[in-house]
Amino acid sequence: MTVIKQEDVIQSVADALQFISYYHPVDFIRAMRGAWEREESPAAKAALTQVLVNSRMCALGKRPICQDTGIVIVFVSVGMDVQWQAELSLEEMINAGVRRGYTHPDNVLRGSVLQDPDGARANTRDNTPAVIHPRIVPGDKVEIEIAAKGGGSEAKAKFAMLNPSDSIADWVMSVVPTMGAGWCPPGILGIGIGGTPEKAMMLAKESMMDPIDMHELQARGPANHLEELRLELFDKVNGLGIGAQGLGGLTTVLDVKVKDYPTHAANKPVAVIPNCSATRHVHFTLDGAGPAEFSPPDLSEWPDIDFELGDEVKRVNLDTLTAEEIQSWKAGDTLLLSGKMLTGRDAAHKKIADLLAQGEPLPVDFTNRIIYYVGPVDPVREEVVGPAGPTTATRMDKFTRMMLEQTGLAGMIGKAERGPEAIAAIRDNKAASMIAVGGAAYLVAKAITKSTLLAFPELGMEAIYEFEVNDMPVTVGVDATGESVHIEGPKIWSARIAEKIPAVQT
Repeated sequence: MTVIKQEDVIQSVADALQFISYYHPVDFIRAMRGAWEREESPAAKAALTQVLVNSRMCALGKRPICQDTGIVIVFVSVGMDVQWQAELSLEEMINAGVRRGYTHPDNVLRGSVLQDPDGARANTRDNTPAVIHPRIVPGDKVEIEIAAKGGGSEAKAKFAMLNPSDSIADWVMSVVPTMGAGWCPPGILGIGIGGTPEKAMMLAKESMMDPIDMHELQARGPANHLEELRLELFDKVNGLGIGAQGLGGLTTVLDVKVKDYPTHAANKPVAVIPNCSATRHVHFTLDGAGPAEFSPPDLSEWPDIDFELGDEVKRVNLDTLTAEEIQSWKAGDTLLLSGKMLTGRDAAHKKIADLLAQGEPLPVDFTNRIIYYVGPVDPVREEVVGPAGPTTATRMDKFTRMMLEQTGLAGMIGKAERGPEAIAAIRDNKAASMIAVGGAAYLVAKAITKSTLLAFPELGMEAIYEFEVNDMPVTVGVDATGESVHIEGPKIWSARIAEKIPAVQT
């Protein structure tokens, strides 16, 4: 009979979370490499290049792929013949492993989990608790699948109770365009069908743990209805032309995964959850022989590429930035930013709004400044700041007009598209919204040469800092005229993809 020791569970979970923080799964790297090789859109190819360069840098430097080191999801199957040498419950052991993994001094991971989610929203500081799905199964081993799921992709999860005669493909194609780019495509769509509402959501989450095998499926053809659905949705979603980071391109999804479960005759529950370009998960087995061991991927799996910008890049000195210069930028322009910028995201914007409403002075002068929507990882060793990729800009849309018109802010940097409310405010104030590549957090951090805390220290990673940057790459997402690359780019590439389809069929 297998005896599983408490310490083996704790250390295995901690080691797994460290491992997936800086190593993409090999199947994902291969799929991203293939997407990069096939991509024809210059903007999307540049974004894919940043993601792949960042991924290799993280594998070498053992630092997080993304500043959002995720909420921990655990699927654990416990064999019925297992005995435990433990004082803690299974849930407590897993959370002890999460705590140890996220506070490792050589690679501190960002605490993103908040307790009292509809109240004080206080950060637990160690990313506990995990979301744990246990099951009891035959056997004498413990199988654990562990993932770190970013908030941007989780925010785009969709669910519906369809009628039995409704088309799942039609429903999925109706919701994917509404997801925007905040989930950092290209990635994976996980789809769960059947059971009850909560079962469909769990099936969708589970499905994303399966290896990427779309090209193998395309080569051999479908063996059942679910594989037919996968193929149909893979082609249709990529046909939308959303592309990497929503900039317009050939690849929006690397794979579509589907799992189903029997359901009530009157129902057809369906859920879709995207996984982002910081896909992180690993499977391991405990058999009583000690903690799990994890083998690093071969570095030859990554393409040997450098991050290089084209000749049309514009260099911008943030310290001498003028309104006229901002108005000269066009949607899609690549900029290299140098100088001083501010940081701030959801919680900081809420505090600023409250201070303005109360007639109180602001702790920071935003006049003619650029703000970066970021919540970085804490630095280690010689770092100025840890991985510092962008958070989803859309969440700040409701604050955009206030910031531009009441604080003197000149522009902002985030990831993904801006909504109509923000675009109108940007156009009316002749400002600009820029995007940094989600999933390239370590690469972005290398451009940051100094970090100074300015305000709201109680907010932790959401406090306002001043970053000094040197050649930080960004793309103009919305220019001073209100043109949005996230609207125009997919339009162009969906049309180009549609033009290719008849040629392929004939």
